[in-house]
Amino acid sequence: MKRCVTAAVFILTGSILFAGCGMLAEKHENIDQAMQSISQLAYENALTQLEAAEQAGENKELIYRGRGIANMGLADYAAAVECFETALGQSGGSVRDLEYDISYYLAMAEYKSGDIDGAIATYSAVIGMRPKESGAYLLRGTLRLEKGLYDDAVRDFNAAVDRDKENPDLYVKIYESMEKNGYQEEGHDYLDQAMALDSKITDFQKGKLYYCLGDYENARNSLEKARGANEEGVVLYLGRTYEALGDMNYASSLYKSYLEKNPDDVGICNQLGLCQLENGDYEGALASFEKGLEVKESGMRQSLLYNQIVAYEYMADFQKAAVLMENYLNSYPDDDTARREYEFLKTR
Repeated sequence: MKRCVTAAVFILTGSILFAGCGMLAEKHENIDQAMQSISQLAYENALTQLEAAEQAGENKELIYRGRGIANMGLADYAAAVECFETALGQSGGSVRDLEYDISYYLAMAEYKSGDIDGAIATYSAVIGMRPKESGAYLLRGTLRLEKGLYDDAVRDFNAAVDRDKENPDLYVKIYESMEKNGYQEEGHDYLDQAMALDSKITDFQKGKLYYCLGDYENARNSLEKARGANEEGVVLYLGRTYEALGDMNYASSLYKSYLEKNPDDVGICNQLGLCQLENGDYEGALASFEKGLEVKESGMRQSLLYNQIVAYEYMADFQKAAVLMENYLNSYPDDDTARREYEFLKTR
C-alpha cells in the first residue's frame, strides 16, 4: 500500500500568497489581520476577521479573495470557488494584477474541487488576456496531461518554455508533471534542455536536474555544494538523493537535523516518515507523520493522514488503520485508491 505522497506540483505562478492586501490604496486593517492569520495557518480566525472587515466596509474584492484562500486552507474547495468568483465579480470590469492573482487561486480551487475542465478554462482565460504568462501555460498543460490530452499538454509546455527559456526550474516542473503521468522518457528532453543552459544554472538547480535524470552521484555532489544556499529545498532533494543511493540512515539524519531547527516543516516530516518506512522503522515513521499532523492546518495534511494509515498497516495494526481510513474518507471521499484500500482493511 505504500505510496510516496509529496507536495503538489502546482504553484500559484504570478501570485503572492499572503501579500496582495496592499494592492489597493484604501485602508483595510481587518483584512491585513486576516491575511496575517492565514500566513500562520489560522484559517478560522481569518474568516472571523474577514467578517469584521465586511462590517467595517473594507474592500469586498480583497475580503472575498481572503475568504477563498482561507476556505482552501480548510479544504472547503467548493466554498473557495464561490468566494473567488465573487471576488472577481467585485472588480468592476477592471483587469489588474489583483484579478490575475485571484484567477490563479480560482483555478487551483476548481482543480481541488474536481472541476478540471473549469480550471483549464480559467487558465485559458488568463492566457487569452496575458499570452506571455508562462506559468498559466505550465499549469494548463499539467491539467491537460492529467486528462490524457498529451499533444495539447506538450504544446502548452513548449509555449511555457518559449516564454521563459532560461528558467531551469520551469523545465523541472514540466518533467515532474510528465513523470507523474507516465511520460518519464519524454520528460527527459526538457531536462536536457535545462542542462544546456549550463553556466546559468545554480548548484541547487543542477542538483535537481541530475536527481530527475537519475544521476544520483552528480546530484549528490551538486547539492552538497549548494548546502546553505537554500537549506529547505536542498535538504529535501539531498535527502531524497541519499535515499536513491540506498543510504537511508544518512538521509534520515539529514531530515532530523533540519527538523531540530525547523520543527514545523511538515514537508520534511512527511519525507522523513517515508524514508523511515522504507528503512523498516515503522514506529519512527508513525511518529514523524504524527509530528507533521501537530501542525493543524497545512497543505500536507491529506498526505500525512494517508501515510499515517500506511504506518499502522506496516505495524500490522489493521483495526486502527481501518478506523483512521474511515475518518480519512469522510474528509477526502474522492480518493479512490484509499477507498479500495479501506475495503481490504475491513477484511483483515
